[in-house]
Amino acid sequence: MRAGEFVFRQGDRGEHFLTLLQGKLKASTLREDGKEAILAVLEPGHWFGEASMLDGLPRTHDVLASRDSEVLGVDQATFDRLMLDNGFARAVCVLQAQHTRLVYRLLEDAMLRSTRARIASRLEQLARGDGSIDGEQRQLVRISQDELAMMLGISRQTLSLELRELVAGGALELGYRQLRIVSLERLREMAAQT
Repeated sequence: MRAGEFVFRQGDRGEHFLTLLQGKLKASTLREDGKEAILAVLEPGHWFGEASMLDGLPRTHDVLASRDSEVLGVDQATFDRLMLDNGFARAVCVLQAQHTRLVYRLLEDAMLRSTRARIASRLEQLARGDGSIDGEQRQLVRISQDELAMMLGISRQTLSLELRELVAGGALELGYRQLRIVSLERLREMAAQT
């Protein structure tokens, strides 16, 4: 699929359990006033769309190709057959648990942490990527500051000020459409602050 094309839209019927083979996808929601909240950036190997396959309810958000991407889909009948296999069903449960834990962490961050701590926490999560792929921590997070601000629900200006503090604190280096984690330990310390 081409950059700018939707994999699915909020409100669509869930017809496929999907994985990203190559490219980059953005999961987001758009309000009527045009304000967008980026929920996640999906990278190759990420499986998604299981909730609608399990409960039959419509999609809760949009998924858009940020760049040319290749997506593989498993239709509902195949998904239902695969769910009869204990190994597959367990893998879907683990994926759903990972997604649930992420939502709880984001809620906790939004309710209890300072803006700087929320930014540090989200960068740490982005550096981990999809934990179901591998447990490795990446040092380079490829995301624009506009995208990161939309993920956090803050203004681009606020993000810029806070990123400068993270740089001054020795946690990050800024680059074009990317952030380099210089000290994961320092980033974690900043994420733990309230």
